Amino acid sequence: MRSDRVLHDRRPEAGPLGDGPPDAPRRAPRTRRLPAARAVAVAGLVLLVAYAVLVPLLLPVDLDLVDYGTGATAPSAAHPFGTDLAGRDLFVRSAHGLRVSLVAALAGALGAVVVGSVVGAACALLGGRADRWGMRLVDGVNAVPHLLLGIVVAAALRGSLVTIVLVVAATHWTQTARLVRAELLALGAQDFYRAAVALGFTRRQLLRHHAGPRLATQLAVAFGLLVPHAVWHESTLTFLGLGLPPHQPSLGALLDLGQQALLSQAWWTLAAPAGLLVAVTVCLAGCLSGREGEHHA
Repeated sequence: MRSDRVLHDRRPEAGPLGDGPPDAPRRAPRTRRLPAARAVAVAGLVLLVAYAVLVPLLLPVDLDLVDYGTGATAPSAAHPFGTDLAGRDLFVRSAHGLRVSLVAALAGALGAVVVGSVVGAACALLGGRADRWGMRLVDGVNAVPHLLLGIVVAAALRGSLVTIVLVVAATHWTQTARLVRAELLALGAQDFYRAAVALGFTRRQLLRHHAGPRLATQLAVAFGLLVPHAVWHESTLTFLGLGLPPHQPSLGALLDLGQQALLSQAWWTLAAPAGLLVAVTVCLAGCLSGREGEHHA
């Protein structure tokens, strides 16, 4: 009887985490895959940036020089991306276009983060009527599709790199404004913040030592998330003829020329800029994969 009771009362020893026998199979956490995927994305993004920066420096050619004798040449060793209908090398032109699009996207995303931070901070710090009107402005901008609003702004201004930056900044700042406002309001409701105010700390000191570190990571993530949106925004506006001038190569301009060349069965003229656009988007998304979850955890 005693031996039966002992056998009956025995339970399998818990493993290191107390979740079952030590020999029980454990499923590897899915988060372990993120670093490897992120490393691949970072490596791809570095290669794309190096391609956009180094190729124009190492292969300084006249982008407007045409050679109809080599027009619509398929990809080869001499022309890795082929040539367009005017005989211009797409490997070099795509590098120039990617560089222009990245510069426009980075500047536009930075402008959107700055504008959103200012509006969100003003709403949170001023409160009252300023907060209500600021949030109404945010809701009003969000009510209009970004592309439609960008088309209106771009049509009112002359197409240039500055115009693209202004359009991106004017249409993508609202989410950052909501983020900054929410973080500052949450900080103001904390007991330690109220205690610090009672002890005589100035608002500038509290914002620098507490709000700054809290917002820095989130603003960096917001900036990274805006960059692919800005790249597509620039490409779409230029493709529609409202962005950069036609003579200035960008991904949008190359897409426009590529879809025209499809009638001549020169598929590579569209594949090169489209492939770069997709590659940049995927690499940027991969670099930021899991960042928000890690920050809020």
